Amino acid sequence: MSKIFHISEAASLALHSLTLIAQEGRQLSTHDIATQTGFSKNHLSKVLQILVRNGYLQSTRGPKGGFVLSLQPEYITLLEIYELFEGKLTQQICSLHGNSACPFNECLFGKLNKDFSTAFYKHMKHKTIEQLINKKTHHEKNHNKN
Repeated sequence: MSKIFHISEAASLALHSLTLIAQEGRQLSTHDIATQTGFSKNHLSKVLQILVRNGYLQSTRGPKGGFVLSLQPEYITLLEIYELFEGKLTQQICSLHGNSACPFNECLFGKLNKDFSTAFYKHMKHKTIEQLINKKTHHEKNHNKN
């Protein structure tokens, strides 16, 4: 089945891992994160090392090792993590944009590409890891009341 919206596995691993580490508020090992998320430990390890090299996580080696945030979660936007793994986000107007071979005066998709790109960019730029933690905590409180 085709997807309209796609984020790479690496970017998804990074975003979920950072949020989980921030939410737990303690050091988590690759095993801890993989167990809670169902991610592959091998791929997760590579992603976590990229986050360490780029200053988002600190790591401790050894049997009692793991990862903690290097920055406060309110200072980490989803956009910067997304762009770390996906590259700079550009506003895609048309898949043939700039291609003189397009035979149409107007894009067949209308403004959908532009509108989606703009909404996605704004969401990612203004949403922080801290906000994701607060949303989950709020959801859990409401769920536990019922």
